[in-house]
Amino acid sequence: DIARIIGATGRNDGYLSGNGYMVTWAFGHLIQLAMPEAYGVANFRRESLPILPPDFQLIPRQVKAEKGYKADPGVLKQLKVIKEVFDQCDRIIVATDAGREGELIFRYIFHYLNCRKPFVRLWISSLTDKAIREGLDNLQPGERYDNLYLSAKSRSEADWLIGINATQALSVAAGQGVFSLGRVQTPTLVMICSRYLENKNFVPAKFWQLKAATASGGINFTAQSTAKWEQQPEAIAVLQRVKDAGQLVVKSVERKEACQEPPLLYDLTTLQKEANTKLNFSADKTLSIAQSLYEKKVMSYPRTGSRYIPEDVFDEMPERVALLGQYPRFAGYAAGLDGTPLNRRSVNDGKVTDHHALIITENLP
Repeated sequence: DIARIIGATGRNDGYLSGNGYMVTWAFGHLIQLAMPEAYGVANFRRESLPILPPDFQLIPRQVKAEKGYKADPGVLKQLKVIKEVFDQCDRIIVATDAGREGELIFRYIFHYLNCRKPFVRLWISSLTDKAIREGLDNLQPGERYDNLYLSAKSRSEADWLIGINATQALSVAAGQGVFSLGRVQTPTLVMICSRYLENKNFVPAKFWQLKAATASGGINFTAQSTAKWEQQPEAIAVLQRVKDAGQLVVKSVERKEACQEPPLLYDLTTLQKEANTKLNFSADKTLSIAQSLYEKKVMSYPRTGSRYIPEDVFDEMPERVALLGQYPRFAGYAAGLDGTPLNRRSVNDGKVTDHHALIITENLP
């Protein structure tokens, strides 16, 4: 889509070209941190721990081979293409995902290829033609995202330090086999196991409450005791006293107003939770649907952790709402909002992280 808009429609092996542009791509992380062997540490040995490289080395992504690991041939081929493109260009427009990992993907390639060309950033969260054109008209200085890169680099190196050292330490202590530990995977697994054991070991306990159906002033209602009894005879004795009294007395009435704020917009996690609750969708199925909608250009970038939108996106919301009028299912809602000031609870520039909350795009068919 980007290549089409800038006129780079000529197809080549690993890139597109035309109108003074060359457009190439990565597929995921092409570059990774080198394994311990690159620092002279072979096998799992107690005396080698902890492994703390003075400077991390970058290598092409590895795949499992018969003996250990080797560089992915497809990655090596694409890296060669990217280097040739870099060598021919005056400057680079970085169009990886507008987020931490997208920044890391580019910077690791940039540093691994020892490139010195200047670069600017295309920062967009939607693949619609309008969003791409506006992004190209508003390219950002590359150094503006240096801290984002350093954040991603820290994440990458923390994963390496904890994963490599913890895995080797546990495996050495166990004496046999390889036991994998990770900065994210192990705490996540612990939470899952703890919750499973809590559920498995839960012992239900019976208790009794009193519930009476009555009426007052022509209004039928039920009253339930706040007290609970663990033994049925105790509850029956209280029930008998209520029956003997013959009536219930309302001793006090309390009224209060409650204000409920409208919900924030969806991020991916909230969308997955609600889709699971209402439609029984797995998290993966929800993500797949959201990704498909993004690729069809009808929804913004799905992998977002933010439930807020910035001011400039909020300014576009009346137009987005109006788009819904052509769909019978949503037309009534859209008509009801026509001319009504929209709620601003989800509008906060400071709380927008890598990507803003999930919204429909102006490309809704």
